[in-house]
Amino acid sequence: MWVIRFGVYLQSPSAIITSFRMKANELFQAELLGLVRVAAVSPALRVADVAFNVAAICDGLREARTQGCALALFPELSLTGYTCGDLFRQSLLLEAALQGVLEVARCAASTEIVAVVGLPLEVDGRLFNCAALLADGEVKGVVPKTFLPNSGEFYEQRHFTPAAHACSRSVRIGKHDVPFGTDLLFVAQSEMQHCAIGIEICEDLWSVEPPSGRLARAGATILLNLSSSPAQLGKVAYRRELVRQQSARCLAAYVYAGSGPGESSSDLVFDGHALICENGRLLAESERFRFDTQVTVADVDVMRLSHERRNNTAFSDAGQVMELRRVLFQLPRTQLVGGLRGAPISRTPFVPEHRAERAANCREIFAIQQTGLARRLQHTGLQKVVIGVSGGLDSTLALLVAARAFDALQLPRAGIIAITMPGFGTTDRTHRNAHRLMRVLGVTARDIPIRDAVMQHFADIGHDPDQHDVTYENAQARERTQILMDVANQEGGLVVGTGDLSELALGWATFNGDHMSMYHVNAGVPKTLVRYLVEWCADEVFQGEAADVLRDILATPITPELLPLKDGALQQKTEEAIGPYVLHDFFLFHHVRYGSSPAKVFLLACYAFDGVYDAATVLRWLDVFYTRFFSQQFKRNAMPDGPKVGSVALSPRGDWRMPSDAHATLWRAQLAELAQRLDLNVTSQQA
Repeated sequence: MWVIRFGVYLQSPSAIITSFRMKANELFQAELLGLVRVAAVSPALRVADVAFNVAAICDGLREARTQGCALALFPELSLTGYTCGDLFRQSLLLEAALQGVLEVARCAASTEIVAVVGLPLEVDGRLFNCAALLADGEVKGVVPKTFLPNSGEFYEQRHFTPAAHACSRSVRIGKHDVPFGTDLLFVAQSEMQHCAIGIEICEDLWSVEPPSGRLARAGATILLNLSSSPAQLGKVAYRRELVRQQSARCLAAYVYAGSGPGESSSDLVFDGHALICENGRLLAESERFRFDTQVTVADVDVMRLSHERRNNTAFSDAGQVMELRRVLFQLPRTQLVGGLRGAPISRTPFVPEHRAERAANCREIFAIQQTGLARRLQHTGLQKVVIGVSGGLDSTLALLVAARAFDALQLPRAGIIAITMPGFGTTDRTHRNAHRLMRVLGVTARDIPIRDAVMQHFADIGHDPDQHDVTYENAQARERTQILMDVANQEGGLVVGTGDLSELALGWATFNGDHMSMYHVNAGVPKTLVRYLVEWCADEVFQGEAADVLRDILATPITPELLPLKDGALQQKTEEAIGPYVLHDFFLFHHVRYGSSPAKVFLLACYAFDGVYDAATVLRWLDVFYTRFFSQQFKRNAMPDGPKVGSVALSPRGDWRMPSDAHATLWRAQLAELAQRLDLNVTSQQA
């Protein structure tokens, strides 16, 4: 194994990252994180003044690049303005737009950014409402609008032709024949994998079958929409939800740029609404009704999107994909100026930050848990359960779930046989709280000390009780499980498991000890969420003394209580042995949910926990996570039934199927390389 030696590196994550950029910039790239920084720009605009609009667009490009963007999207018909009316019939305007797009292409090249702008374009004697992708100083491709609105305030068919009526597959712009059509997929040639762009225009999104769906199925991970949707009461919320939902439906990033108030106000007002969404999440949104140029920026994670698609059978089975023409372009490197942009990286991805959302999640999860246990009791016909209660968080949550499950089945709570089993490390506080909780909940309480039985077992197997090793600890865990199982046989009940998802991930359970039960109600609940579920129960479900006991349990240190007390105090605290659960839950979420690489998990954790844990600490516990996650799979492969409650679960019958003898070599080697390049003092050894 490789070991990080501490005490010589005291820089904060922000200092680490700064020095990392300076000394090993080839590692700390957006490419490593799978990020593309995009901008949705609503520029200042004058209707039919192409020169002014070109200058405003170029200003927007320079501002977007200053903020580190690799790609900038502009509104529909942004070179001319959307509200030109019959001026679109003027050759002078059309020629100015054609020259303007070439000028913007040159500006984009000198600025080192990819631009997508809107313009009217004549092709084969017909006028089309188009989007042009500009890169490498050229127009790489032109996409005409598919659906032209022609009702209410819209009369686009007066001037433009739908894309379906186009004959040519290319158009001459400047000195080049440029691909033309709705069958274009723009594929980035860069170190950034999985970056492909699909384009649709305004009304296309509002149609029954938006072109973006077909583009996503063909591989587009970033969908762009150039729009001129006017402001109208209630429309902004509908538009926001439409963009968000389409990003989720397509498992894609969706960037939307709307025309601003510089458009004609004869009959309509435009608000410059810009949105950037990723797989159902709103990352960034513009301030509306601004006359100056607005640049809305976010980092979209194409690596994560590709992971989602690989694991989504509905996406892979979405039907035959129409063959698209692949247009290659050079994607400039994203510069992560000012840190990550968009939705903040949550330190607790399993736990919503907002209290109301957190309470709603707790309510739903608790209902799933109690319903799962109630259904198992219905199926077995049993009216009793046996549960070990330690006075800690996990067993407390399991006991609360059992109480509400019995209430739902209209069974007396006396059928819940709750057993405290004090051992060598049990404190007065946890023992007292366990009995108080059992009493106020009205369950059947039993107290069965395990010290004598374990001492007899030590004598039987010839173990020195002064040797506080794994045998010493596991003997207690297995004795407790034996008691629970045997009492369940006595009473005709089933044993309810009390461990949690985080312990399953780390293997922090004794095999065939607390690892085993007949139904595992907490199997889908990570440790960071257990605390909030118990807190929610104290606030909303239980009152009086029950709530008081729960709050005292919440204030108790996390410990298995397997080592003897010293002067009445704990010698064993779980997080000192295996690391903070808040870090491990962060690692677990990004490893399982998004398939992130160790380097990516590390860098995201450095951002999320800046000022809380230094980089060396993050790296140390991340290595512990991978080591234990791989080595402890054999316990998960033999885990009992239990309900899935969120997007991450580890049941071998469902979400996570992994051989018990898989190696963590690749994952840990990447951490070792990262530590070396970061100049952390690392020694590499084989276990």
